[in-house]
Amino acid sequence: MVYSSAGLVALIVNLIINKDVLKKNKDDNATESAKRYRAFLVAVMLYYISDVLWGILYEFRHTPTGFSLIYADTAVYFVLMVIIMVLWIRYVIAYLNKKRMRSIALFHATHFIAVCAVALLFVNFFKPVIFSFDANRNYVAEPGRYIALYLQLTLYLVISMYAFIVSLRSRGRDKFRYRAVCATCLVLVLFLILQLADPMLPYYALGCLVATCVIHTFVEADERKENEVYDNIATGLAEDYEAMYYIDIETGEYREFSTSKEYDSMNVPMQGKDFYKETQENAAIYAHPDDREFAVSLYSKETMLSNLEGRNSYSYKYRIMVGGQPRYFRFTIMLSPDKKHFVLCEKDMDDEITAETARQESQKKHITFGQIAESLASNYDVIYYVDASDGSYTSFTSRNIYGQLEVREEGNDFFSESRDYISRIVHEDDRDRMYETLNRDFIISALDRRKQHDIIYRFVYEGDAQYFRMSIRMSSDAAHIIITVENIDDQIRKEREQLSALNTEKELARRDELTGTKNKTAYTELERSVQADIDSGDQKEPFAIVVCDTNNLKYINDTKGHKAGDEYIRASAKLLCDIFAHSPVFRVGGDEFVVFLRGDDFAAREELMEELRCRVLENLVDDGPIIACGLSEYEAGADKDVSAVFARADRKMYENKQQLKADRI
Repeated sequence: MVYSSAGLVALIVNLIINKDVLKKNKDDNATESAKRYRAFLVAVMLYYISDVLWGILYEFRHTPTGFSLIYADTAVYFVLMVIIMVLWIRYVIAYLNKKRMRSIALFHATHFIAVCAVALLFVNFFKPVIFSFDANRNYVAEPGRYIALYLQLTLYLVISMYAFIVSLRSRGRDKFRYRAVCATCLVLVLFLILQLADPMLPYYALGCLVATCVIHTFVEADERKENEVYDNIATGLAEDYEAMYYIDIETGEYREFSTSKEYDSMNVPMQGKDFYKETQENAAIYAHPDDREFAVSLYSKETMLSNLEGRNSYSYKYRIMVGGQPRYFRFTIMLSPDKKHFVLCEKDMDDEITAETARQESQKKHITFGQIAESLASNYDVIYYVDASDGSYTSFTSRNIYGQLEVREEGNDFFSESRDYISRIVHEDDRDRMYETLNRDFIISALDRRKQHDIIYRFVYEGDAQYFRMSIRMSSDAAHIIITVENIDDQIRKEREQLSALNTEKELARRDELTGTKNKTAYTELERSVQADIDSGDQKEPFAIVVCDTNNLKYINDTKGHKAGDEYIRASAKLLCDIFAHSPVFRVGGDEFVVFLRGDDFAAREELMEELRCRVLENLVDDGPIIACGLSEYEAGADKDVSAVFARADRKMYENKQQLKADRI
């Protein structure tokens, strides 16, 4: 009976500390490692029960029934030890998440040893190799028992070394948790050695108890604490949006999370079975009449996947009727880390657009502020999570807000340490503003008046100044300050080069839907602008026009269908965009393109044309797009019309087209 007490205590302790882990319901979305750890815990609980029964039944082994039961329970005891070993190593491999040859080898070695152990147990029914009972029905450990336990001990040692090696290559809290897993393996090794030395004491049960307590304290609890921080950060960032959608790409099933009471008044469903169909219907109802056709066209699986091709996210905006009034909303769509879901974030931009329009009217010559960051956190370089009371902080680098945040560093006084940071690497003209902003009293006062405070400053590294945006907001628990730092240097510099405000509808009107290049309307506007410069005598910069025509389109449409024809046109546009990477490409007809060369591309026009011709000659063999082309330069003084330059290029293109047909024959 004394023997059973250890297993009983272990069972009770594990039920108490792991009650949350052991719970499972139909909405359970635990990670693979969490599911495997749950299975391991269930096996450990069954092992404790078997160990408790063994201690009780051993007292009644002299009766026929008692002997049969103790024999069966001993077999179950060894089977459960093997299952615990398999499930533990499967959990460690999943938790370390290293899909390498070593993980695969460990996985297969574990299952091989498990099969061998079960086979020995089967043999034990006919010839004792693992355990037996003597004439007085006392338990006897046979050689096979020691072999099985030595093999388990070896596997635990190997997996502990593997966890330690992985921890050496890890950072932050991951390193700490991986070493806790390593220590747990060593605990199991220690108690297995004790069990080898004395089979009549419940050392292995005690080892499992200590192991699960270590995992609970240093892994599970530590992860929960970190996840609470991540949840606060995610909740704080999500408050920037009126609504967010999590959409299954294949099935269209979705869940909607709304943070805006005004948006809730529209009674849009919180979840549904077909995002694409339902959102198109909602767009047809709620979008501004002038924007409805555009809005409806955006919400198909094919369109969303196509727009995400080659990038992490994209954005667009249109007007939605809210309370009978039109308001501009920006929509950002990104892929989740598992590549199986869309994440759509909806932001009310009306106040920002109204303020920007007013500012432009009063100050024409000014920076045009472009798109705000396209995702919740993927564009942030650093996120600081600061305790508002004592200034202690943790900084994170963001791989993806829907994946994992990686701890970069921790500190005791963000506000004091930031002053040193400012003096060393912030541009001298921006330091006073940064000193004023990164002050606890200023931040708390500012966030009492508004939800978020932003400041743009310059970071200086090796003499080079780059623009950064720092955004400060209060977390949902009102006890922490979330500070995000984002590199916006490219955005600022591009905005300074732009002469007109970004307008989604206007841009789409000048964009070819099939290829993504500029369309005939955009070319006509460019032609008028250049013609006006020629007429006024302001056209000083040389330019050239390349006229292109895609061969064989009719043949492809007739033999393979229009879908194949569309793909052929897209491939042609991509080829032109790849070669003339710094010049606008226009699709002006079904299979006709125009490229307008200025600057560096004009200077390298002959080399670029030669590259295009070489690619086309290769495509004659490889069945790639065949593009006929002709180039003509603007001759100042001689050319009075842009159309004259176009006409010369068109004639050269036609000559090249005939030559390509002859070459193909």
